[in-house]
Amino acid sequence: MKKTLHWVWYLLPALLIYTIFMAFPLLDSLRLSFFSGNSPKSRVFVGFGNFTRLFTDATISTRYWGAFKNTWIFFAIHMIVQNGLGILFAVLLTQRGMKGRHAYQTIIFIPTTFAVLITGYLWKLMLNPVWSGEFLASIGLGFLKHPYLGDTKTALISVSLVSCWQWLGIPTMMFVAALRNISEDLLEACELEGASKAQTFTHVKLPLIKPVVGIISVLTFVNNFNAFDIVFAMENVNGAPEYSTDLIGTLFYRYGIAGQHPIGIPDIGLGAAIASITFILLFIVVVPTLAKTQKGGY
Repeated sequence: MKKTLHWVWYLLPALLIYTIFMAFPLLDSLRLSFFSGNSPKSRVFVGFGNFTRLFTDATISTRYWGAFKNTWIFFAIHMIVQNGLGILFAVLLTQRGMKGRHAYQTIIFIPTTFAVLITGYLWKLMLNPVWSGEFLASIGLGFLKHPYLGDTKTALISVSLVSCWQWLGIPTMMFVAALRNISEDLLEACELEGASKAQTFTHVKLPLIKPVVGIISVLTFVNNFNAFDIVFAMENVNGAPEYSTDLIGTLFYRYGIAGQHPIGIPDIGLGAAIASITFILLFIVVVPTLAKTQKGGY
């Protein structure tokens, strides 16, 4: 019996840390979504009252659905740009005879080691037309001068692309590892059969790395629906016009912690309701995606 269960002792420290810092806050957030009041003494059970306010109060619901839409746009840009470039770079980096691949891998991965807030503030400075205007003009690109973070049409896209730039290294390295795990014998057989590189990738490599594609998609979805710091660091003065860069994560902060809503004080119950709905959405999307993509592969 002792030999059979000795592995449990190795899991206990990690399980304990996960329970304290992840599981308990999650369950407590679900509990708080049914209460109003910001302190234990003033807390009152309101049932689904916070959820009702979230969807029926005109001011709050408008901000919520705006953030909900922005989050999907944020996610879509990451899926197309970040993960699209990630698999493209991975294919190039795993080509036979590729010179300097280690240097390229390092260059692609370095931004992921930067602190997100520092990255956001630096890009906020670089995208400021006051700072960048003269530089762009000096190299003949003055036509690119634009208040990207102050324009509702470009603010969210600009923040999304900066986030893609920073985290591009992670999907790239995961795709590289997956592609390198494919048997060389199988690839050589494709060459002998006369298959082109495009055909080999589409009909052989891509189906074999489907589990990795699924994992990366899920990680992108979860991270984007919890994104906060990059938007918080790059938002324009007093927020982009009409809060056009708000995501669900930043809206949770504004309502549940900062109190930036009609009441004017933090509303923990409303913030917890936003977090609870996000958790339910993540669960609904993630579980079927994993179940579908983790079948097969290598």
